[in-house]
Amino acid sequence: MTGIFQIEDLWRVLQSWLSFMPRITLTNIFEIAIIAFLVYEILYWIKNTRAWILLRGLLVIGFFVAIAAILHLNTILWILEKTTAIAVTALIIIFQPELRRVLEQLGSQSLISDILAFDDSKNVQGFTEKTANEVVKATFEMAKVKTGALIVIERNMPLKEIERTGIEINGLVSSQLLINIFEHNTPLHDGAVVIRGNRVTAATCYLPLTDNMMISKDLGTRHRAAVGISEVTDSLTIVVSEETGRVSVVEGGMLRRVSDGEALRKELGQIEKQEEPGGTRFKILKGIRKNERKTD
Repeated sequence: MTGIFQIEDLWRVLQSWLSFMPRITLTNIFEIAIIAFLVYEILYWIKNTRAWILLRGLLVIGFFVAIAAILHLNTILWILEKTTAIAVTALIIIFQPELRRVLEQLGSQSLISDILAFDDSKNVQGFTEKTANEVVKATFEMAKVKTGALIVIERNMPLKEIERTGIEINGLVSSQLLINIFEHNTPLHDGAVVIRGNRVTAATCYLPLTDNMMISKDLGTRHRAAVGISEVTDSLTIVVSEETGRVSVVEGGMLRRVSDGEALRKELGQIEKQEEPGGTRFKILKGIRKNERKTD
């Protein structure tokens, strides 16, 4: 009898615990799915825009705010409280172009197809050895005749915002195409070319200029633009000087001179070794694809 009473008591305890748990209905599951999707889309947007850099800065500020709250630094907390509204307004103004594009995408007719797309790479192959050889060949042929060129090669961070400033090309990378684009007195020679995978996606693109005052005054706007784009993205940029014909590679805000095709080939070899960076949203369902780059 004692054993029976113990089981009954245990059952009552379990029932009392279960009574505190909320009942999960189909509506709750549907709401959780919607919220999870919205959070994912927001994080995906942040990762592919300048907001990713801002988010990391906000996390650092949040860390110091937490320390100020723990140590009861009331003056600092008061200043933060009074400036929060101004900071939010400033962020909305700064990221107005990105926010506008998000709203435009939400209102577009292709929203459903974008959500259900399991592979947004559109069959664009990665940055292959052939592509690298074509870039090297075009670079040094232009260097021989002192044809200025600015070639931006996308890596993990998408360059959609840069492409929107230029003219869409979407052509297979070849030395003839690159040389023709940068030929003097042609409609596309001014500005930068963006390469994603094995395709030239856009030409005549505008790049942000660097504010680094340590750069040599002998370098012109083309080199300052190459350094500028490397400071805000992880791209690799090739610059051909129109005055001297020298070839330089810019990465991470650092400019390096390249003496010959073999040296440039080694620089481009780093891109070939990279695996797909995760631009495809549902690549787990699609399958892991190695040793190739895809478009965002």
